[in-house]
Amino acid sequence: MHAVARLRDARLARSSKPFAARGGSRQPHCPGCRLIPSHCICAQRRQLHTRTGVCLLMHDIEPLKPSNTGWLVADVVADTFAFGWARTSADPALLALLADPQWQPCVVFPQEYADAARVVDGGWLEPRAAGPAEAAAPRPLLVLLDGTWSQARKMFHKSPYLDRLPVLGLQGALSHYLLRRARQPGHLCTAEVAALCLQLAGDGAAAAQLDGWLQRYSRRYWQAKEQRPACDDDLPVPPPGDPT
Repeated sequence: MHAVARLRDARLARSSKPFAARGGSRQPHCPGCRLIPSHCICAQRRQLHTRTGVCLLMHDIEPLKPSNTGWLVADVVADTFAFGWARTSADPALLALLADPQWQPCVVFPQEYADAARVVDGGWLEPRAAGPAEAAAPRPLLVLLDGTWSQARKMFHKSPYLDRLPVLGLQGALSHYLLRRARQPGHLCTAEVAALCLQLAGDGAAAAQLDGWLQRYSRRYWQAKEQRPACDDDLPVPPPGDPT
């Protein structure tokens, strides 16, 4: 069980009523991939060890949503950590992770919302060789704010423990994720952001694996919703409907 699955179980344990996603199926779902059993893709999942780690800071019900793609990041990237976000407090385990010297964390967020002194470019993620007398360089840790766009902005501005971290902004990429409707083409889903950063950091195999995993999950999700048989052949992806 990976970090997002554990966070989902913890969130469910403190829920007073069952979570029902809008437009979601009432059939039983696989606990491993969140799809109905006939469309399960767990047997095709392959987790990779990467130089880059991912820290998902997730808004309250994100771990429960079938359209959440932070789950897919944890499926692929072995060193994925997941924490629930609260405005008034921070999980001590999150603070310990951000202070761990083996990691060099950065917040991935549009740079126009950050002080210019904090902004770094993609070169910040590139591997750097240590000299003979130097300790191994810390591994990059991508802090991804997982929620709707308005929620992510709130998380960015109301999390003082993130203020000391550099900010990596991604520009020029268009989203192809259609299980939720983005307000602008440049508003990428969490898995798309993670894949782009993994590529910049030299973890190309994991980036390709995550991109393919997102596409596979999206197809199976739509096939199940449209009551089509499970198939991995190339299919036209339906236009976006109501967010789930």
